[in-house]
Amino acid sequence: MNPIFITGIGTDVGKTIAAAVVTEALDADYWKPVQAGYAAGTDMLTVGSLVSNPQTTIHPEVYKLSTPASPHIAARNEGLTIDLATIQSAAINIENSIPNKPLVIEGAGGLLVPLNEHETVADMILALRAKVILVSRNYLGSINHSLMTANCCRTYGIPVLGWIFNDDYMQYEQEIVDWTGYPSLGAIHRLEEISSSAIQALALQMKPALMKAIHPTT
Repeated sequence: MNPIFITGIGTDVGKTIAAAVVTEALDADYWKPVQAGYAAGTDMLTVGSLVSNPQTTIHPEVYKLSTPASPHIAARNEGLTIDLATIQSAAINIENSIPNKPLVIEGAGGLLVPLNEHETVADMILALRAKVILVSRNYLGSINHSLMTANCCRTYGIPVLGWIFNDDYMQYEQEIVDWTGYPSLGAIHRLEEISSSAIQALALQMKPALMKAIHPTT
């Protein structure tokens, strides 16, 4: 089973909440290979606090960097270089430990965020043989950012399962679906409280679309 990689049209578009919903819906494991910035807590801890099914294991980061910046800059500040082969090796170990179980991987920022001087998040997706769920948030400019992200996926040959949409500023979802040809897997409207019960409810709503996207012929 190919990993499911959660990436977004930019930073702060709701990837972590979307990753928690997908993880909950699929009884999957969760992994964020690269965490850049953790003064307010890590995404791993956030997802662990929101996912309530007993089947999920939260796997530790390969690179946990203190600077809230692009991963290549955060790593440079700590005297490190992010090595894609090291991330690949960790992914193989995780996949071997959970045969026939979904693995949800959360990226850092968007597709062209640099990991080092030569490789980006898009290169990591390809190296991990992952299929992508794109996260878009409704804001002025998000149509452009969403279409550019979709075009980048096509340029790189990255397989896309569909979109998850966040927030309630106007409603661009169907236009983005029509322009890109990638289906909507669901929407996360503005939550009064981000809690495990809210994640459970969203997971229940999105599960049929997620299962159809992952297993289109069944």
